[in-house]
Amino acid sequence: MEAAVSPLPDDIEALKALLASATQRANEAEAKLANAHARESATEAVIAHLKLQIAKLRREQYGASAERTRRLLEQMELQLEELEVDAAEDDLAAEVAAEKTATVTAFERKRPVRKPFPEHLPRERIVVPAPCSCPACGGSRLSKLGEDVTETLEVIPRAWKVVQTVREKFSCRDCETITQPPAPFHVVPRGWAGPSFLAMLLFEKYGQHQPLNRQAERFAREGVPLSTSTLADQVGAAAFALMPLYRLIEAHVLAAERLHGDDTTVPVMAKVKTDTARLWVYVRDDRPFAGADPPAALFHYSRDRRGEHPRAHLASWSGILQADAYGGYGELYAPGRLPAPVHEAGCFAHARRKFFELADVASAARRKSRRDHAGMIYPIALEAVQRIDALFDAERGINGQNADERLAVRRELSGPLMAELHAWLTSQLTRLSRNHDLAKAINYMLRRWDAFAHFLTDGRVCLTNNAAERALRCVPLGRKAWLFCGSDRGGQRAAVLYTLIQTARLNNVDPQAWLADVLARIAEHPARKLDELLPWKWLPARRSITT
Repeated sequence: MEAAVSPLPDDIEALKALLASATQRANEAEAKLANAHARESATEAVIAHLKLQIAKLRREQYGASAERTRRLLEQMELQLEELEVDAAEDDLAAEVAAEKTATVTAFERKRPVRKPFPEHLPRERIVVPAPCSCPACGGSRLSKLGEDVTETLEVIPRAWKVVQTVREKFSCRDCETITQPPAPFHVVPRGWAGPSFLAMLLFEKYGQHQPLNRQAERFAREGVPLSTSTLADQVGAAAFALMPLYRLIEAHVLAAERLHGDDTTVPVMAKVKTDTARLWVYVRDDRPFAGADPPAALFHYSRDRRGEHPRAHLASWSGILQADAYGGYGELYAPGRLPAPVHEAGCFAHARRKFFELADVASAARRKSRRDHAGMIYPIALEAVQRIDALFDAERGINGQNADERLAVRRELSGPLMAELHAWLTSQLTRLSRNHDLAKAINYMLRRWDAFAHFLTDGRVCLTNNAAERALRCVPLGRKAWLFCGSDRGGQRAAVLYTLIQTARLNNVDPQAWLADVLARIAEHPARKLDELLPWKWLPARRSITT
């Protein structure tokens, strides 16, 4: 029997050389594999970025359903975020693997161009000590040629401080009268919280949807233990102090000739379970027809959705109301209503959504792939969506023009489209069963045709009620964080703070900075000039807010 011959040499030096060669080949293979992973991750990130850009452009061009498209865009943003993180991680792995070889060059990913750091940020200059002598010849005659500066963005953890306001007492030697300056103003009587702290507390709770218990936990981790009940006292007192501004915004909104109205659910704590309450919003936004008045949003809270609530909210108001087909608005549209009837304007986004759900090919395909029940895709619904989209196309070019210019274009372009749409819907309805989903979508428009056609006679009317829906987005976002309101008073307080914060956002004002400045000034501000503190008139105080 012949002995097996080993392919490996017996010489130690030859073995070392063989091992070094194998290690080099392994490193090269590892570097090439890491490069391939990095290239694949970078490609996926670029594809996701381009898809997101295409989706945004299509949304701007074709005006897809706002709520659904917004969720899809958010999902795509999250997906892109994760892919870019993967690409950065794989890029570094490829660089580390390439350093082990002399033949493989690391893959270089095209990184996004970073903007310079803002000029207003303070700069901390750290000078690296230069050598005292030349490292080449040892000479000490060194002359500075210049310097290279590397900027690194850093963050300092939130700094807390206690402001001590000292009020000295003096006694008169002649009459023995004791004098002392008055105590500083606090939003809370005999309070301890400064306006910047209160503004942060309010904005975190109602603008960033962070309940007080979570804020208290974060404060405790930062070394400032504050109980939730203590913070709640401050929120209640601050809301009370800001109520005059809420009333001014309410008066401004109800002075509008046209309003957007909508409502959404908000759970509220009950004895054994949560009840479904409502938050209502009325938005004044005259910018689509070049109105000069600033935009504002007014929120109200109610325990239920009975029609008496919008009737009470708009009891003294008359004008054009853009809203959905909620029956509670019916009495507002009555011809004999006092002080005057409200004129209804339909929302084409609501009407389009009913057809879109029956023509959503992509959604039906997804349900079919999950083996869920896939609804029918109706060509009639698809054509209805296309006809409504033609109206949106005509509307896009006149957004921001004055009412007369908008009306002239609508009569020329949209009038014939509306006549064709009405005739087509009427003819399609005769071919459908009364209980068919398509028949219900068609009847939604035909039974309110005067409301939908109102934009052809008034240039101030918009095609959609999206202004109100955008203002209400803060509520569903908050529901995921705070789950429910603790009481009816809590819901009413939320309506007040949502009014202030959303109005500031509509006017491109930082809500937290505005609240901090207003809380610092409102006590000493003359009542007759209180409107100067409204978001659209607000000018920050020159002095720094520290108390």
